[in-house]
Amino acid sequence: MATLVDVNSTAPTDKMAPSTLDLFMLTFNCAKNFIDTHVFASNLHTAFKQSAAPLPEVVVFSLQEFAPLSYSFIGGYFLSPYLTRFEEALNLAATRYTNEPTSNTDSHDEADDETILVKPTAPTPVRPYTLIRTRNVGMTAIMLFARNPESILRVQEAEVGFGAAEMGNKGAVALRVLYEGTTGDGEGKKETELTFVATHLAAMEWNLPRRNANWATIMRGLTFENPEDILHPKKSKPNTPTQGEGQNDGARDEAVHLLHDEHHAQTLALQERLQEISVFKPSSHLFVGGDLNYRISTTSPPPMATFPSLDPDSEHHYSRFFPLDQLTRERQAGRTLHGMSEAEVKFPPTYKYNVLPTDDTRLKVDGVEDVPWVFAPHRYPSWTDRILYLDVPSWVKTKPQKVDVKTYDAMPVVRSSDHRAVYIRAAVPLLTEKELARSSTEAPTSNVVDPRLVLPVAIDPEAWERRAAARRKEVLAGWSMFLWSTKQGAMILATLLAVGAGIWWLT
Repeated sequence: MATLVDVNSTAPTDKMAPSTLDLFMLTFNCAKNFIDTHVFASNLHTAFKQSAAPLPEVVVFSLQEFAPLSYSFIGGYFLSPYLTRFEEALNLAATRYTNEPTSNTDSHDEADDETILVKPTAPTPVRPYTLIRTRNVGMTAIMLFARNPESILRVQEAEVGFGAAEMGNKGAVALRVLYEGTTGDGEGKKETELTFVATHLAAMEWNLPRRNANWATIMRGLTFENPEDILHPKKSKPNTPTQGEGQNDGARDEAVHLLHDEHHAQTLALQERLQEISVFKPSSHLFVGGDLNYRISTTSPPPMATFPSLDPDSEHHYSRFFPLDQLTRERQAGRTLHGMSEAEVKFPPTYKYNVLPTDDTRLKVDGVEDVPWVFAPHRYPSWTDRILYLDVPSWVKTKPQKVDVKTYDAMPVVRSSDHRAVYIRAAVPLLTEKELARSSTEAPTSNVVDPRLVLPVAIDPEAWERRAAARRKEVLAGWSMFLWSTKQGAMILATLLAVGAGIWWLT
């Protein structure tokens, strides 16, 4: 008996699936180099195959050092050649994945039970993914893609720099997305909000306090609206009655109580509004990915130091080094990534790699080289590149009640970078603002204060003004570096000098 299977069929199964968003997020430190589009596409294709599922509905790239510093500070035209390669690689991988034949035939099935694949009559779209938004702060960028661009109803942006003079050589950039997906029964629509943060924290083993301070800056300054616009009404003095206007003592006391209650209500309303524009908006999912730079030591390795091994039988297998991870320790102590969760880390350290010369004897897969490498001797191998998420709050009763991580892994070493890319594939519950809201009468379930209820730090009211000032410095610094440190800049300077000399000679 033959079974006809439409590879594009979206018909619901007998058991209603939960309402979720299939999300793929990747973080990669590009080391200021162009990526090899073919290699990156091959690695993405392998990552998609790992889940054995249709293509994810939303893809987010968190990129650090994606272009040279001068180009990143100038922006615009200079960044396009670097970013378009990621879009091209994603669509190459997705096209290849969708064009591959799939089969549900089991070799142990009966001989007369075979599956016949029905090819879709409609042509396969040339570009499976549409680039929705790209935003960068200095050398850190975020790219948002969707299979169905109409499912993205709204996009908000935010950025903050915490490099030199608050510029974006280190910083964070974020997108907040209102996504409309299909309900589990396939008959309705449902909206949910997601916040994605791409960041690059302070480097070096000994810089642990600064990394924690960078995260605090993200919580204070990464806002999706100008805090001043919210706080401004508070600057105007209320029109209050003064003593001696014919009021008796009882009336004055009552007026004082009313003013106190009104002030308290206004303060609570302001706190709620500031919470809503922060990364910890109560009604939004949150994903943070980047080169977080947390190490396994606060000092550089001495000569002949013991390094992690990829040999599972070795006493120095990398899994034995993970308990030294700074991020896990600091997060559990409440000093960074407050309230965030992370899937189990089973992949090797993602930094720092020294790539060895090409070895033609090594096996190639899909024409992509298996890059030979060793760990750099002057840095302890560490899990610097990570993706964390804020799980569904405990007070939510709607199922599913958690983010279901399908895959959390690292990609192979590539020649263009000393980092390995890290990616996560997760089913994110489609929960509306009402479903995520917490009842004011419900008691907390633990002693840990959820950052969606009370911010760990106060919002910086001048964050946008300082960012605007830092951006002006970036443009000036970017053009200065471009003119004095690049071939194109040297040509421009030479041309200007030649033109100036010619004008002087003629006059």
